[in-house]
This record gives sequence, C-alpha cells and structure tokens, in this order.
Amino acid sequence: MPAPLVAGLAIAAAAYAGRYGIQAWKAFKARPPTARMRKFYEGGFQPKMNRREAALILGVRESVQADKVREAHRKVMVANHPDAGGSHYLASKINEAKDTLLGNTKNIGSAF
Repeated sequence: MPAPLVAGLAIAAAAYAGRYGIQAWKAFKARPPTARMRKFYEGGFQPKMNRREAALILGVRESVQADKVREAHRKVMVANHPDAGGSHYLASKINEAKDTLLGNTKNIGSAF
C-alpha cells in the first residue's frame, strides 16, 4: 500500500519541479537584455592628448605594440569615419590618438 503512495508523491514532486523550471526559464527569457560591454570612458578630451587618453580612445593598453594600435585604429575608424556618417571631430581625435601612441609628432594637437 505505501509503494503507490510514494510513487504518486514522487510524480507530483517531479511535476511541480518541472513547472517551476519552466516558469523560471520564461522569466529568464523575458528579462531585458543587459549590456555585456565594457564601460566607456566618461569624460571630455584633454587639451593636449596624452598616452593614457589615446589608449582609452582606441581601447588598447598604453604599452601596446604598433600593429595592435593600427588594428584598433582601423576598427574604431570604420565605425566613426566621416564618409560613413561619423563625426569629423571624432575622426581627428582617433587619428591623433593613433599618432600619439605610435610616437608620430608631425600632427601636434587636433585639427579642431
């Protein structure tokens, strides 16, 4: 007699656990998406760009190799190029950041 009772309770417990799991999955899928990106640098540009600011603009470390700087510059410029609807000011700052990290001093300061 107790065997069918135990089996019934086990089936009921499994049904409740399955129902709870389905409800939790629906709640998980219905939640708004969260940004999984890095937090951007909140602040304006310095009057004269330094290596720290240049690295923040390009998203690299200050002591990075030249090829990594060029790769990061290319990625950021594709997203912000003036011909593709980007800002001329941001493009000049991105170019200035690349020049600062690569040590090119022919363009001192931004064009703006």
